[in-house]
Amino acid sequence: MSLPLELIAWISAILFLAFTASGSAHSSLCPLDNLGFEWCPGCGLGRSIRFLLHGEFRLSIEHHWFGIPAFLILIYRILQLLKIFLLNLRLLTRINHGKRSAY
Repeated sequence: MSLPLELIAWISAILFLAFTASGSAHSSLCPLDNLGFEWCPGCGLGRSIRFLLHGEFRLSIEHHWFGIPAFLILIYRILQLLKIFLLNLRLLTRINHGKRSAY
């Protein structure tokens, strides 16, 4: 049984933001930004989370007010996915060992 793709994606994204330098040049994956729109509701969210992970709370809030809540939501989702994965792994292990249970 392999890890869920969503779990891998969220953990990878957080690790990427944690290990990129806070002062690195601005580059965007935002399709609206790349199309030339000046405003996007999510612009700055990734930078906000990166600043949060680097302990720069004031800069985090300045880049996007929703960075801290978004990070907490992501952590909650990662914990949900890990719990489901571990429960399924435990159930699969019990079935494979002939110990079928009601769990």
